[in-house]
Amino acid sequence: MEYFEVINKRYSCREFKEERITREELNKILEAGNLAPTAVNFQPFKIFVIESDEILNLLSSATKYTFGAKTILCVAHNIKESWHRYKDQRDFGTFDSAIVTTQMVLAATSLGIGTCIVCSMDEEKVKNILGLGNEYIVDSLIPMGYPKNNGVHNKRKKLEEIVEYR
Repeated sequence: MEYFEVINKRYSCREFKEERITREELNKILEAGNLAPTAVNFQPFKIFVIESDEILNLLSSATKYTFGAKTILCVAHNIKESWHRYKDQRDFGTFDSAIVTTQMVLAATSLGIGTCIVCSMDEEKVKNILGLGNEYIVDSLIPMGYPKNNGVHNKRKKLEEIVEYR
């Protein structure tokens, strides 16, 4: 699929088929995340692949937005490994994770796999379920699978509304 076709087709999928995505497809998606650029190339992120029915059920107690997906990726970053801007020590790990997440959801779209980026969660509960320490910030959960329907989000602001030339 050509790039502009992929970004045009990507939407937040909220209904998945029961069938799990293949390991080959999952590995391509994970590789897309691994190729993401990060601040100072520190690569502070970690991608947790959640496929166990037990852990998927536990995650349902941390967010209502799992949508019954059989695979959920958790993207987190280690604050001890992420780049912090010198001037004010702002942590750029979440920015890095956003790039990783974007590359993975676009790769998934190119493979016909639906995704939804979820940031509404009880982060402490997610960290507890996955056994993550305080050095991690959970940036997003990504439920994924084969879409049940062909959903599309066509509503976009016009460029004139979002772009200013100065």
